Amino acid sequence: MDSSDLERRIGARSFARLLGDWRPPDGRGLAGALTDRIRLLVLDGRLPLQTRVPAERELAGALEVSRTTVASTYDALRDAGVLRSRRGSGSWTTLPDGRPGATAPFSPHGDRALFDLAHASPPAPVEAIRAASAAAVQDLDAHLGGHGYDLLGLTALRAAIADRFTARGLPTTADQVLVTAGAQNAIGLVLQALAGPGDRVLVEHPTYPNALDAIRVRGGRPVPVPMGPGPHGTGSWDLDLLTAAVRDAAPRLAYLIPDFQNPTGSVLDEDGRRRIVELARRTGTTLVVDETLAELPLDRPAPPPVAAHGGADSPLVITVGSASKIFWGGLRIGWVRTSAPMVRRLAATRSAIDLGGPVLEQLVAARLVAGIEPVAVTRRAELALARDHLVARLADTFPQWRPSRPSGGLSLWVDLGEPVSSRLVGAARRHDVLLAAGPRFGLDGAFERFLRLPFTLRRDQIDEALARLTLAWREIDGAAAAADTEPIAVA
Repeated sequence: MDSSDLERRIGARSFARLLGDWRPPDGRGLAGALTDRIRLLVLDGRLPLQTRVPAERELAGALEVSRTTVASTYDALRDAGVLRSRRGSGSWTTLPDGRPGATAPFSPHGDRALFDLAHASPPAPVEAIRAASAAAVQDLDAHLGGHGYDLLGLTALRAAIADRFTARGLPTTADQVLVTAGAQNAIGLVLQALAGPGDRVLVEHPTYPNALDAIRVRGGRPVPVPMGPGPHGTGSWDLDLLTAAVRDAAPRLAYLIPDFQNPTGSVLDEDGRRRIVELARRTGTTLVVDETLAELPLDRPAPPPVAAHGGADSPLVITVGSASKIFWGGLRIGWVRTSAPMVRRLAATRSAIDLGGPVLEQLVAARLVAGIEPVAVTRRAELALARDHLVARLADTFPQWRPSRPSGGLSLWVDLGEPVSSRLVGAARRHDVLLAAGPRFGLDGAFERFLRLPFTLRRDQIDEALARLTLAWREIDGAAAAADTEPIAVA
């Protein structure tokens, strides 16, 4: 165990808050229920790996349970490969290592028998991908004589992305674009270049969980600004509250998702976009604007990009985008759009991380982005039907739930009516349905009443998943889930 293992720890009281309402309603099977909850926290990222957990006596006192209950829980977690211990030093969170008796963490691409409602990722448009790939193989010949490394990205792809921004109302040139390995890589690169350990980063609350993870990995301190209620069960931005948070916390960056916000589905109007650009200019706060879902309006035209409202050439507005949602996540192509000097600064930072993206995938993406409209029209029509089908089925199957009806994006934000999201995730996993618990999208155990449900599966898969989810809901509706079931792995 190296010294880095000793640097991250969680106190007993903080751990108790993170666990939330974990006790079974009938008070039985405490050790099994506690094991399930801690394993879920580790495997879905809410409790980071290599975190030292409290001693048995300390946690027992904070939870008001017997030390025997905590000892049994820790033993079960060690058997499952989620906890490792060293005599005299304590216990740390880890991932199962594949040894006999250990259950491997969930891999969304490796377990095809499960109904995946944890990941909002549509399948690929097969014919478009095939055609673009065939053309890209021919395009590849012109690049084979070179070394293949490019920190900025291929010119053809950067030009196609720039043209798309221009068509959406934000004049852009290729030198204002840097190609990355997906939007997550872009977010991490911006954090690497512009934020350091201890720096504050303003975020919406709830927000995209992988962005929270990236902030934590960098050593940053997320500053949450709550989303207010919005139309059709989505959400809204309290711009006065956001302005006050920027003034009081003085964050280095503000990470926002103004287009079909993940997970609430909210859309920031044009006046709000102007206000946040002016706020960035007035305070010197860099905006990181996540446009991953911007190409997926279902009921309304998408507003122009945030940077079109006075930030087109400003290094204070950094727009992050991706091919993952409109095309396919397997391409692993994303981008950053900002001022040309900031692009060069990010490229210089990138050289310490990687030396550029794969050439062939960039050539495929260049073809796809240049011909985006037919794919986008079909994708939006399919998603609108899928959203309406899921909303209707939820009304029939779970009339007590209150789902949003977003005007775009890929998922619903569902108010379950009671704080049982993590318990439902565990029960659903036993019925081969994968879910992402509401607290995965927040800080300090918030959003236990909520669940994000994507509408990206085929209709028959959605129907079967909801039938199984009904069984899971019955397990937690007034009765504890069986205490002797296998711990749950959920991403």
